[in-house]
Amino acid sequence: MNQDAPPLPATMRPRPMGRAALPAAYGLALILGLASVLWALRGPLPGVGEVRAGPWAGSSLTGSPQADAHTRARVAAEGLLALGRSETMYYVARQDDRGRPLRSRCSYRVEGPAPAARWWSLTAYGADHYLFDAPQGRYSLNAQGLTLDAAGRFALATGGQASPGLPWLPTPGDQALVLTLRLYNPDASLQADPAALVPPAIQPIGDCP
Repeated sequence: MNQDAPPLPATMRPRPMGRAALPAAYGLALILGLASVLWALRGPLPGVGEVRAGPWAGSSLTGSPQADAHTRARVAAEGLLALGRSETMYYVARQDDRGRPLRSRCSYRVEGPAPAARWWSLTAYGADHYLFDAPQGRYSLNAQGLTLDAAGRFALATGGQASPGLPWLPTPGDQALVLTLRLYNPDASLQADPAALVPPAIQPIGDCP
């Protein structure tokens, strides 16, 4: 610094932060930090070990001894009970077959071969990762309540209104929709390669702007 330079005018000198402003600054930093953590844990960002099967995303780490701290934290934040992979596997869909984000106000046909597992279920969640306020408390459909056709395939519908001829998984309101497919005692081939899932198709019923 040039010792001969004239001093700055008083109006241009930086002002020290007052004691009253410090708590507000610390509070803002804390809020921004927490928001970034929640986005990393709950946002639709691909994580380490993510595998994809059609519109469904699974993980090669969830429920395995190799799961890192980020994977364990994300499982806890999303409310998944991460048992060992031989007991339970999870797949999550946030978009349809065309890559468009799922919306609860829209109706979708979900269909495919029964997953290779002893038992399975499909549950609908809102953007906050909580269950919908569904009529009659119908929060999920499962292998026991769905009838397979002659080819071993199931079909169901999601949406604010029931679709004629299809079992209905209600998703009232208008918000982001997250579908979670749980497989209990999955086949050994899926345990070894989660991407080998034959993915249920997710196709919109009618128009939904």
